[in-house]
Amino acid sequence: MALIGKIRRNSWLLVFLLALGLIGFIMMDMTSGQTSVFGSDAATMANIDGRKISINEFTRTEQLLYRNSGGDTYSQREFLWNYYVDETLVKKEAEELGLGISQDELMDLQFGTDVSPIIQQRFRDPNTFQLDRARLDGFKTAIENNELTDPSIRGFWAHQEKEIQTDRLKTKIGNLVSKALYAPKWMAEMASNDQYSTVDFAYVQVPFDAIENSDVSLDDNDFQSYLTKNKARYMQDEETRRIEYATFNVTPSAADTLNLLKTMNETAAEFRSTPNDTVFVENNYGTFDNTYLKKADLDASIADTVFSMPVGSVYGPYMKDGAYELAKVLDRKIIPDSVQARHILISAQNDPQQFMAARRTVDSLKNLIETGVSSFDSLAIKFSQDPGSGAKGGMLDYAAPGRMVKPFNDVLFYSGEPGKMYVVGSQFGVHLIEIMGRKYDTNERGAQVLFIKNAIVPSEETQNNLYKEALEFASTNRTRESLLQAVAANDNLELETSQALKRNDFNMGVLGTGQSSRDMVRWAFGPNAEVGGVSPDVYIYQDEVNYYNNKYVVAALKGIQGAGMPSVASIRDDIEPQVINMKKTDLILGAVQGKDMNSIAAQYGASIDTTKNVNFSSGFIAGLGNEPKVVARAMQLEQGQTSEAIGGDNGVYMIKVVNKPKNITPANITQVRQTISQSTKAQVPLLLPKQLRETANVEDNRSRFY
Repeated sequence: MALIGKIRRNSWLLVFLLALGLIGFIMMDMTSGQTSVFGSDAATMANIDGRKISINEFTRTEQLLYRNSGGDTYSQREFLWNYYVDETLVKKEAEELGLGISQDELMDLQFGTDVSPIIQQRFRDPNTFQLDRARLDGFKTAIENNELTDPSIRGFWAHQEKEIQTDRLKTKIGNLVSKALYAPKWMAEMASNDQYSTVDFAYVQVPFDAIENSDVSLDDNDFQSYLTKNKARYMQDEETRRIEYATFNVTPSAADTLNLLKTMNETAAEFRSTPNDTVFVENNYGTFDNTYLKKADLDASIADTVFSMPVGSVYGPYMKDGAYELAKVLDRKIIPDSVQARHILISAQNDPQQFMAARRTVDSLKNLIETGVSSFDSLAIKFSQDPGSGAKGGMLDYAAPGRMVKPFNDVLFYSGEPGKMYVVGSQFGVHLIEIMGRKYDTNERGAQVLFIKNAIVPSEETQNNLYKEALEFASTNRTRESLLQAVAANDNLELETSQALKRNDFNMGVLGTGQSSRDMVRWAFGPNAEVGGVSPDVYIYQDEVNYYNNKYVVAALKGIQGAGMPSVASIRDDIEPQVINMKKTDLILGAVQGKDMNSIAAQYGASIDTTKNVNFSSGFIAGLGNEPKVVARAMQLEQGQTSEAIGGDNGVYMIKVVNKPKNITPANITQVRQTISQSTKAQVPLLLPKQLRETANVEDNRSRFY
């Protein structure tokens, strides 16, 4: 009671403490990465024209779509990001235009006669490449009966409905735009004239390699002049950065190779004496195939040996394509050149239950034939779901090896015997097969061979030692200048420069995509990265086949280029070849000024050639390549006129028009207008999303999260 009385007498203190606690709570909330009472949302990954996308929502959708997919994570995220942007902007545009999708239309797009391209792609039969209507109807029934109990499947379908709606709205908006496009008569007449007016001209070309690069001197003014003339080509809408990096390539040591050779010799000894070849091969990650390989099918280095060594013996280890291999011959026999068979097919999709049902049907048919109740041909006509052979009693024409699907082929040529029936499963379903005849024209032998292969890869010790070396290199060379000098002094190191990287890029050129590439880009755009500085981390890349660390990368930030026109320093290396050609053009133009075609040809050891039927729309021209300036000048000249020297894309030219027909067959202007309109309308689906983005306000914070 005394304490309560003190609090009442000092209520100001209570208010102060409560306020202090509230401020602390607010500050803690602001720094915790969660949404604060002031409205700042640290979990917001993007704000697309007012629609906030949280990282939690994005991640849930990513898991829904790509869980256990095995694809490239960053490519999948890029696809999902583009979907979110398109969905938001298309929906907003559709609302402003009064467009929508009714429930009946949505059902038709999913299960009706006007099925969405999204459904067609995801429910495509892998064998026929047509819509798998049975599987789609199965989903429809499950949805109608509320039988989709798996939350991930329900979530996936809900997201798919949004994708379908976005795609259809995009189509509707595109159709509105397309219907507003047309080609006026004057445009069709101009296009017709460009297409049907032709010219033949003689030309002499002085190629750029007529002047050595070393004879061309460049300064910053030359580069700036080139950039000024090509503003549209090099203008960029966001900041880019370039990384220079040294690569430590991890290769097997001599000890690694010897150790693997010793292991393979031990494996070979066990391989020779094993009582179960197939199990041994499986346990040693080898390969076994029922196929009998002909000499031409084998590697030339072992082909003769395989056909001369005793059956059951092992050859190797021998080296092939960076690996040690063992080969064991199980059998050899003469392979038929062609086989005739008949079969009954009961179709089944990639569904275990369908395959089991098809297998039971085929077993029943086989029993009817074996007990004499029915004949093969009558059952094939009645039951086979291969219409081509079924109508002929199941009979197939003679076929060479490899013409049938593999399980079918193996029975016909390797494991089956004429007069016997075999039940075989394939991608088409379950077959009942009977071999009717075999032809032996070449009497060529085949060998059944087991292979065990071990790639020669660096040991963990080798990988760790080089990683320590890379760490030491990174810690010693903390500036780009120091790194460049160290690389120049080390013959084992490679130095590369990245392309101009944007904040959300995840591809590092020759290094490829993946977590390490993305981490390197994030470092380059991070708060601690400075031009000329070296990353504190060594980036690790793995071999995609054998899963060992095959590269260690030390990176330096070479340069930063803001949005707009790039500076000469940031783009110099990229445009240097073009600037050199620009200077060569000026030098050649000066050297040939006032001279005729024969004099120019004699001066540079060139020949005078002729090209025919060139029109204004011509792209690649035989002998010239792609030279729009030359074509444009040729169309301006009259017959018999000679041009001045022309600076082109591949050299300097002088041309003389030798034929320019005057009587042009008039085109069907109505048809030309239709062609132009169709071509223009075909670009709408590609350009519409881009245009919506250019006019939208998109705040992209993806790089904060991944």
